[in-house]
Amino acid sequence: MYRTLAHIYPKQIRANLLELLHFAHIRIEGLRFLGFTLVFSLLLSLVFAFFGGTLLGVYWAFLFILSFVFFQCVLYFWILLSADRKGKFIDLVLPDALQLMASNLRAGFTTDRALLLSARPEFGPLQDELNRVGKEVALGRELPEALQHMTTRVRSVFLLRTVELLISGLRSGGELASLLDETAADLRNQQLIQKKIGASVNMYVIFIFVAAGIASPVLFGLSSYLVEVLTKNFAAAALPEQTTLDLPIQFSQVGLGIDFIILYAVVSLCTTAVLGSFILGLISKGKEKEGVAFIFPLLMLSLLLFFITRFVIRAMLSGLLGT
Repeated sequence: MYRTLAHIYPKQIRANLLELLHFAHIRIEGLRFLGFTLVFSLLLSLVFAFFGGTLLGVYWAFLFILSFVFFQCVLYFWILLSADRKGKFIDLVLPDALQLMASNLRAGFTTDRALLLSARPEFGPLQDELNRVGKEVALGRELPEALQHMTTRVRSVFLLRTVELLISGLRSGGELASLLDETAADLRNQQLIQKKIGASVNMYVIFIFVAAGIASPVLFGLSSYLVEVLTKNFAAAALPEQTTLDLPIQFSQVGLGIDFIILYAVVSLCTTAVLGSFILGLISKGKEKEGVAFIFPLLMLSLLLFFITRFVIRAMLSGLLGT
């Protein structure tokens, strides 16, 4: 049943999700996983729409569609980040694995045996991939083909380039141990450069975080309370119906309510938090999707500061302004 329901997804989206599931190394059949999550999202959206629509007074169908899209987006980003997390960990331990393999080659082991002995428990997912390559070679598959097949299971550009270099060295018959040592050194230098770049942009990250998570909610809290005070004062002001003075300004009834102002501030803060999170991910990690981890903390911080600011200002100035 789950496999059949998974075909509800459009073909391109389904293929993309199955590829990400393959990279994330989730030990469940892809179509079954997609079908189960689809049913779970529909049921959870129905429950949320029923109770949320009753409490918030929102049309339940709109809330159902909105919550279903939200849960599907959460699922997609969870799978995407899981696949990238596996690739990043492999990138981190890849230089050590290459150096260990080079030591095994110098010790006199064959290439496939040296590769298999390089699989250590501390390498995590890379150990599983190396063991799988060793099993495929033991079953008769050529080592270059098994290595190339390993790159289809890991979302890593560094691993892909390293495997291509390793295959080229195997086919050319060069000094493979020296090639592996030089590749490991180059990978370490590249990781060090990336860390230096990340440290140099920390000031921009802090500035964007403070602007989106602290300055914006405080300013919105102050301005929304000011609008609330002005609205009440203008509404309570007793202006004469007729005047003989030719004033350059005219007074009219204020049409904006405080509920609309607060709603506008909340929507603006949410939008700023989401877009700011993507910018933080782009600056700090080089990819917008890395900013997904900042969305929830930034949203909670900005909304909390907004309402705290309104409460503090109201408590300080309520007696003075009579609000």
